Amino acid sequence: MEALSLVLGIPLVGGLLLAIWGGGRAGQDLNAVVSFLTLAAAAWLTADVIRDGPLLVWGEWFFLDALNVFLVTLTAFVGFTTSLFSRPYMRIEVDHGKMTPGRMRLFHSMYQLFNCMMLVALTTNNMGILWVAMEAATLTTVLLVSVYRTAASLEAAWKYFILCGVGIAQALFGTILLYLAAERAIGGGDNALLWTHLAEAKHLLDPRILSLAFVFLLLGYGTKIGLVPVHNWLPDAHAEGPTPISAVLSGLLLNVALYAVLRCKVLADGALQNGLPGQMMIGFGLVTVVAAAFFLSRQRDVKRMFAYSSIEHMGIMTFAFGIGGPVANFAGLLHMTVHALIKSAIFFAVGHATQKAGSQLMEDIRGLIKVSPTVGWGLMLGTLAILGMPPFGVFASEFLILTTAMRELPWATPFLLIALGVAFAAIFSKVQPMVFGETSVRPLAHSPALLPVFIHLGLGLMLGLYIPPYLNDWYQQAARMIAGG
Repeated sequence: MEALSLVLGIPLVGGLLLAIWGGGRAGQDLNAVVSFLTLAAAAWLTADVIRDGPLLVWGEWFFLDALNVFLVTLTAFVGFTTSLFSRPYMRIEVDHGKMTPGRMRLFHSMYQLFNCMMLVALTTNNMGILWVAMEAATLTTVLLVSVYRTAASLEAAWKYFILCGVGIAQALFGTILLYLAAERAIGGGDNALLWTHLAEAKHLLDPRILSLAFVFLLLGYGTKIGLVPVHNWLPDAHAEGPTPISAVLSGLLLNVALYAVLRCKVLADGALQNGLPGQMMIGFGLVTVVAAAFFLSRQRDVKRMFAYSSIEHMGIMTFAFGIGGPVANFAGLLHMTVHALIKSAIFFAVGHATQKAGSQLMEDIRGLIKVSPTVGWGLMLGTLAILGMPPFGVFASEFLILTTAMRELPWATPFLLIALGVAFAAIFSKVQPMVFGETSVRPLAHSPALLPVFIHLGLGLMLGLYIPPYLNDWYQQAARMIAGG
């Protein structure tokens, strides 16, 4: 299929070109153009799936359905808006001496290869290739986190590499066990790890092997999601890497890792028929939400604070998908979408704010509303949105998750409410003086790219008030598929 070839090929070719010509301002423009072309190809691919339904491509090695096609579009969209944000951001980093032409070539080329690997992971039908793409994404983001070459960024990159390497190794073992179960049920060979074949034969898979496989797959991919207690890499990677990378880590990588777990959950649910996969996800999700909420109150670095906020929200999504059922799955998918949009918008605003202040410490960032009203309002509105204030989309998804929890798991509802309350108090109390306090901050040398901030916030607001029919249909079809319907 031509559209899929372009979705995967454009960022791959773009990454190779940017490795050669990505060092100057032309490289910044080329990075944005490549990202836009990827988005256009993703829109074409989405139109094909809407028209023709689920598609198997290239000898069944790639598969597109309602679950992954909307994530492909979301990934390409956030990748494009982040490339727009990074243009003035990186110019300032060059002016400050943090980035050299060689580092800019590395940043732009790895950025496109990272996007390519995310898109491969989302579209592949082979669970082995999914693992390979996640490992390749780990390697590209290690280089992106360490691009400043400071002691702190190198330490964060090594922590990220080691912890996620251990996690991905567990996911590999889970994938091997999945192949063992498939070999016994449908035979070995190239087709044994094709998700569509596994889904058709999920009731024939050995439940003992699948239960063990899902444990390793959840822990392995859960490391990339940021589930407690395998979350330790995430705050350091967000804090020490360039802010555009913080945006795509929160907006893209965490979603793709959760997508991998959902594909595995469908198989495990079909084989086990006892609700164990959902119960495990409920447990990990609830612990993650509660732990992250209390970690938030201890943070002094603004990027680390919002990194813990990402951990909290991934816990909420994991909890929702653990409950299962059409409503909880619908709410989880909606939350994936609005969190990706709102959190990346917050990191865009935070990136400009930290450059203005010359520091990531919140006590050094004051009075943004006076220095740059658009940055200040972008940060404040993004904060209110991510904290679940109506009428933003996060409120709608969290309301659905909470009401479902009240009905299905009433004992868990108080823990969720307390965690959300603690997170609200911790984040709002720290952001309010950053925006409205007294300041001596100077304006930036380059005008910040604020259009992506307000586009993302506008979309997040729209999804709280109105979900377009085609998107609603995607969510419903994907929710039924995750529920085994």
